[in-house]
Amino acid sequence: MKHMTKGPVLIVVAACVLLAVAAPLFAHHGTAAFDTTKTVTVTGVVKEFVFVNPHAQIYFECKNDKGEPEPWQGELTAPTKLSRAGWTKNTLKPGDTITASGNVLKTGAHTMWIRKLMGPSGELQLAEE
Repeated sequence: MKHMTKGPVLIVVAACVLLAVAAPLFAHHGTAAFDTTKTVTVTGVVKEFVFVNPHAQIYFECKNDKGEPEPWQGELTAPTKLSRAGWTKNTLKPGDTITASGNVLKTGAHTMWIRKLMGPSGELQLAEE
């Protein structure tokens, strides 16, 4: 019986590693988790603005109908696209008041895919997706 050479084994191992690394790329969901049939608008105060890939995030706090604070999270497009629209990591700062309009998660959680954003100095231009 002949011994198997290392070449074919290395090719199979390399292919498995490549597939494992590439799997998250296929899992990207875009807006699938959001209810795109409804638009919600909320006003709140920025707690944190995270300008990182794959999507910039805004963490902000709104008041509910009883006047109690509610934490919200807003998801934007990629920072590279926002940069082309003039955004920087300093576009929004803690304490800024914003009004965000967009689609909330289908689960009803206070997470939104932001479609329109009014910042402290007026409407902020969002890059096309």
